[in-house]
Amino acid sequence: MNKDYLYLTPPAADSFQYVEAIKTLRTNIQFSGSDIKNVLITSVHPNEGKSTVSFSLALAFAESGKKTLYIDADIRKSVFLQRQGIAIETVGLSQVLSGQVKIEDAIYVTNIDSLDVVLPGPVSPLPTELFEDAMCEKFFKYINEQNYDFVIIDSPPLGSVIDAAILSKYADGIALLVESEVTTNKVFKRVKSQIDKTEKRFLGVIINKVRMNKGSYYGKYYGHYGHYGESG
Repeated sequence: MNKDYLYLTPPAADSFQYVEAIKTLRTNIQFSGSDIKNVLITSVHPNEGKSTVSFSLALAFAESGKKTLYIDADIRKSVFLQRQGIAIETVGLSQVLSGQVKIEDAIYVTNIDSLDVVLPGPVSPLPTELFEDAMCEKFFKYINEQNYDFVIIDSPPLGSVIDAAILSKYADGIALLVESEVTTNKVFKRVKSQIDKTEKRFLGVIINKVRMNKGSYYGKYYGHYGHYGESG
């Protein structure tokens, strides 16, 4: 473990509905099977709220007493670092995968009981190559040996870059976040097809930024893919 103590600020709960949606997401993942421990969350586009939902989910698991690790795997442009006010140079995943630091030096104990965090580290000019490097397999092997109950992998949008598909190798299941009334059916199906090619278990769709006073634009997806609940 990194000897430095990392203080994190939990995301603001905008509403009772949001809090309940995150709890529903947590519960549905727990009931997905005993073999689902490493959960990769990706999205179609940037700025759909993926990092907030991913961190909120990790926090929810930790608050329920589960030993949880949140990995910010967006070494291109981390939203999490910006929102937490953490310096981009802070030791993290990009330095581990490039062999600059030991794996244990990138795992931070936080002020939140049962929650550890791996930060992305400095921006890498070649993130795809790092995720394909043998060091990435070594990293996740080490993580799996730490006996975490759940590992939440916050990966870049699959509709923009291929990183999430590469990282899926180390996940037990994948969840796809989409922003209500933004993502088209055509784009959704293209990204879902990429997930299918990974041959990893597709856990469902997380619908984010739903306007609760009107019917869901994504209702037509539920019958085909299932969903975890509507966030916020």
